[in-house]
Amino acid sequence: MHYNANGVMSMHGMTKSGMHMDMSTLDPGTMSSTTDVATPMTREGSGTSWMPDADTMYARMFGKGDDMEMTHGALWGRFVHTATSRGADALVAPGWLMYMRTHPTSPGAQLGFRAMLTPDPFSVGGQGYPMLFQSGEQWHDRPMHDYQHPHDLVSELAVTYSGQLGNAHSAYLYVGYPGEPALGPPAFMHRPIAYDLAAAPIGHHWEDATHITFGVVTAGVAASKYKIEASTFTGREPNEARYNFDPIRVDSNSGRLSWNPNAFVAAQVSYGFITSPEGVTPGVSVRRTSASVMFTRPLGFDASWTHALIFGQNNTTDGERSNAFLYETEYRRNGNAVFARFEQVQKSGHELVLAPPLADPLYNLGAYTVGFVHDVPSKPGRTVAGVGFDLTLNPKPPALNPVYGAGTPLSFEVFYRLRPAPLVGQDTTSR
Repeated sequence: MHYNANGVMSMHGMTKSGMHMDMSTLDPGTMSSTTDVATPMTREGSGTSWMPDADTMYARMFGKGDDMEMTHGALWGRFVHTATSRGADALVAPGWLMYMRTHPTSPGAQLGFRAMLTPDPFSVGGQGYPMLFQSGEQWHDRPMHDYQHPHDLVSELAVTYSGQLGNAHSAYLYVGYPGEPALGPPAFMHRPIAYDLAAAPIGHHWEDATHITFGVVTAGVAASKYKIEASTFTGREPNEARYNFDPIRVDSNSGRLSWNPNAFVAAQVSYGFITSPEGVTPGVSVRRTSASVMFTRPLGFDASWTHALIFGQNNTTDGERSNAFLYETEYRRNGNAVFARFEQVQKSGHELVLAPPLADPLYNLGAYTVGFVHDVPSKPGRTVAGVGFDLTLNPKPPALNPVYGAGTPLSFEVFYRLRPAPLVGQDTTSR
């Protein structure tokens, strides 16, 4: 095996015997990501985004010949109860499954492939799951409110080509249909807390809603600690037909600067112009600005304390500017985890589908969630089951009392979760 200038192991020296290898005991920090041959796999987030190198990977790695392959994902059974007359009860089973593969084409260059599927269209349903103050996309040609929309059956289908530029830099090209442009932090279901908190943030459409884009091309240049990249992509968000492939428009653009100063931190700033994202308001486009910092402190095997601080701003072409702030954290040790997410988002009455005179103002809305999960003991390398619960407070201004009732709504969920075991080859104590 060979190592590039950044200390990342390539698969170029492996035998092409065709023998199937169990790679679960290898350190993924020495393997190349599917996006960039010079970036460690532990840094790979959704799309072309970066995670902290020290994050725990829950996955299974294997290979054939020179190729590296990996699968990972999660599945929940959730009972959700949301208070107020706009709330509902639901039993849903969101989830996702991802397949990744790299194939070396020459010393210092590789092809990558990624596919992501979700059972949401049939396990969550067309309307999605109840979630107070959530908004975005449509159902039966009407804007959705107080529900999180389901994701498309095929959530990513992408190919990449990357190569080293001398000893210190690399370049890559990412093409997805669907895929994710260089805009925002890693999507919520790829951040560490997502293995235990399945719910989307209520600021999702301010922060990372472009993670399923039907038509995206991203080019980037990276060094060991930073990268700069730009995308052109389809601005329209997925329609409510969740089993098909939407039309390619490639009418929007974005750019992102990422910085990983060490193994524990991943930061980014990004900006994008998104043409006509919502089908129910086709004349409105969005200028989106995002900034985020993620921090992971390893505490041993499958033990860590993770944090994410995210800011998103939407500035629409019809003159509305609104902000979203999110902080999420999880402390995991000995098969137990405590997690929390705190959000503050500005949403208009139109976004919440309110009738006049409540439709025009911007409202400051909150979602404060705390929860706990316990992993059922399992054999090393086997699928890990977990049982848990969480509680959410949704503070709101008194002006919304006629719609949501007086006081602060309290929602809750109980869940059963399946995910892969952590890769045992990860060195989580010495980074």
